[in-house]
Amino acid sequence: MKWLHFILSHSIFIAVCAVALTFQTALLLKLNFNLFVYGFIFFSTLCSYNFYWILSKCSFTSKKNIPGLWKKEATGLLLLFISSIGLLYCLLQSSIPLHFVITAAVLTIIYAVPLLPFPDLKFTRKAGVLKTILLAFTWTYVTVIIPLEKDYGLLNSTDIFIITRRFLFMLMLCIIFDNRDKEMDKIRGLRSLATDLQPLMLRILIYLIFVLLFISNFFFRNYGITLPQSIALQVSTLALLAVYFYSNKKRSYLFYYFFVDGMMLFSALATYIASV
Repeated sequence: MKWLHFILSHSIFIAVCAVALTFQTALLLKLNFNLFVYGFIFFSTLCSYNFYWILSKCSFTSKKNIPGLWKKEATGLLLLFISSIGLLYCLLQSSIPLHFVITAAVLTIIYAVPLLPFPDLKFTRKAGVLKTILLAFTWTYVTVIIPLEKDYGLLNSTDIFIITRRFLFMLMLCIIFDNRDKEMDKIRGLRSLATDLQPLMLRILIYLIFVLLFISNFFFRNYGITLPQSIALQVSTLALLAVYFYSNKKRSYLFYYFFVDGMMLFSALATYIASV
């Protein structure tokens, strides 16, 4: 199981999930499959997550323990370096417009700002609702808008439909993780939707997101989505709600980083099977 722990703890699995969601986007919007776009998204996800986790550990580690932390995180730093080279190579080989990449990088940096060791920026740790929404939107941007490679003014109703569904899907996933981390976030002075909303309000929000996702699937014919694909999306929506219910009790590291994150892979795989 050491290999599985390595894949999960160094964000390799979640980078695969990002590629899977991008593949799902291509299936639903009938886009051309460009391996370098997938490579860019894989390496950029791997890079950003390892960057975030290393920064997070540095932010909440005393200065005297920083040298030991660098040694402990040597593998993460190596993956950060390798993924940086990989994303640059794939970017140069792809046709992704540079302003899309810059926007994605800015979104990632903004999300990491609360971890920076600058007193003047500590107020950003209180932006709880925005933090969760920003993460869900960043995932949507990277896995839908970047593979679309289409200027914002040219987005059609089908594009907006998929963007909206992806955002709601990712928002529900982010809330599940926020709910898990809320006690630690309170200790560290960080805010999220789970820390800002009362448990009842959070449940209502989850149910509202689920209802929107569930109902939206009945409009599939208006957006060029086939009946089997719509069924696959509906199954993924129901499975996500089941995972939420299961997460209400204390669960293991494996549950969150394999099964919860794995909902992205499951949704993409279901869509692929429905598209065959």
